[in-house]
Amino acid sequence: MNVGDRVRLLTGTEEGIVTRLLDSELVEVAIDNDFTIPVLRREVVVVAADESKSFNRAAPTYGPGQQPGRNANASKKDRSSIPKPTAANAAKATPTLAEALAAVASSGPAAAKAPGGKVPSAGAAPAAKGLFLALVNQSPELLGVTLINNTEADVLYTYGEETPARPYRALAAGQLGPKASTRPLAFLHLKDFETWPAAVVQLLPHRHNGDAAYELINKRQGFKASTFYASRRPAPVIGADAYLFQLDERAAAAIAPEKLAQETPAASEAAKAPAGIDAAALRAQLTGDAPAKPAAVVAAAAPKPAAPVVAPPHEFDLHFEALRPDNTEELSNTAILRIQLDAFEDALVRALATNMHEIVFIHGMGNGTLRKEIHRQLSRNKDIKFFEDSRKEKFGYGATLVRLK
Repeated sequence: MNVGDRVRLLTGTEEGIVTRLLDSELVEVAIDNDFTIPVLRREVVVVAADESKSFNRAAPTYGPGQQPGRNANASKKDRSSIPKPTAANAAKATPTLAEALAAVASSGPAAAKAPGGKVPSAGAAPAAKGLFLALVNQSPELLGVTLINNTEADVLYTYGEETPARPYRALAAGQLGPKASTRPLAFLHLKDFETWPAAVVQLLPHRHNGDAAYELINKRQGFKASTFYASRRPAPVIGADAYLFQLDERAAAAIAPEKLAQETPAASEAAKAPAGIDAAALRAQLTGDAPAKPAAVVAAAAPKPAAPVVAPPHEFDLHFEALRPDNTEELSNTAILRIQLDAFEDALVRALATNMHEIVFIHGMGNGTLRKEIHRQLSRNKDIKFFEDSRKEKFGYGATLVRLK
């Protein structure tokens, strides 16, 4: 399962697009591009591209004033006669939402093109050359993060995200050809603008048979409301309006060949010498300037003592207000769930490490998502004797008692 795949919920008929891989078991899904929810991977199934042909299902169509989620008819049979496209109107056709989502689901980097293989023209002045980060509307509320290479050189790239809770998370890497764009590397929802991660991009220009190597470009792009909405303009290569940010305001400098060949002799010898051996004493013995004896061994630094593991409280409260009482920022439900699961995993590991016999996790009732995920992880842990709802007279069904081996 990848970002951009269309999936269907096993517990209902809703369909959506995978916009983010939260962890090995949890994904974020945009339902008809109207809102996003965290869903367990085992509760969704990828919709095959051939499904519409096999079951005679038509792709969603949207007329003037219609929006995704209000006339999504992809799951209904279409028995009406659909006019065939003619050569006269083929050149004027614009990508539909279904075609855009199909392009999102495709794998590998590719240039964004309109039907017929031609890049649509935005009717604006030619864009300046350079490397850009573009946020392109997949729907009125959903944006796809894309890299654009408007230069004559190939570019090797990596893309990741940075949040206050997680310093860095790598999401994509690849090679982008000249005058090309990538498929969407991530998705961002406008309703979550205040909690958007910062985009971290590394770019390395490369020219085949070129006469120079180039320095690596590192760019961290954050988003502020005061400048974000003013950045919308025609994007190069893809020929559509997008929120555009240039990544190479300062072009990558060429590295001189002599600088590449330069090497510090001391550093080279230190790298070649085995760890823990005095390089000077070893060289003296090999050249006959010192009596034959074992080379002096450099004393290894004493390892720092590890901090003692502190046992968690017997009743561990997983409510967000208890975990972060001083929190002032507004977080999405997905971010809060991730913080709660991290705290649960940390407390369970510390309880096992300190030989606790049992621990109670207070997770509350809510919609049951946190309780279900905790029970799923406990059922797979071989160090757990059993777990059950704890003291219904005190916690109701809002706590779980875990007995440890």
